[in-house]
Amino acid sequence: MPYVTHRKVRFQHCDPAAIVFYPRYFEMINSVVEDYFAEVVEVDFRAMHVERHVGVPTASLDTQFHASSRLGDDLEFRLEPTAVGTTSLTLSIHVHCGDELRLSCRTTLVFVDMDSGRPIPWPDAMRQRLVSELS
Repeated sequence: MPYVTHRKVRFQHCDPAAIVFYPRYFEMINSVVEDYFAEVVEVDFRAMHVERHVGVPTASLDTQFHASSRLGDDLEFRLEPTAVGTTSLTLSIHVHCGDELRLSCRTTLVFVDMDSGRPIPWPDAMRQRLVSELS
């Protein structure tokens, strides 16, 4: 079952034509991933970065833009993990406005030690939560 959350398209997300400027989608996606970790994985980014000195930087991002989103649109983000590796996590993210698909994205995150910048294995509790969410 996907993790579902909403984001309203605000003025800050738009270009002068009131259409979402594409880099802002990546900021929204990052905020959705951050919420997913806090709510589903049960480890928020503050705990990861500040307390544990670990992070989940993006290693790859494959995105298709299907239709424009405009100022005021209510976007539904559907995030599903599709693969959990020793140090990586692949996510499928689909963004809809009503019934219309606006964006689809496949991204891979890597669990890293922030001090060394090197990948490290997922802690058991995090890995178990991620695996339990696989579609």
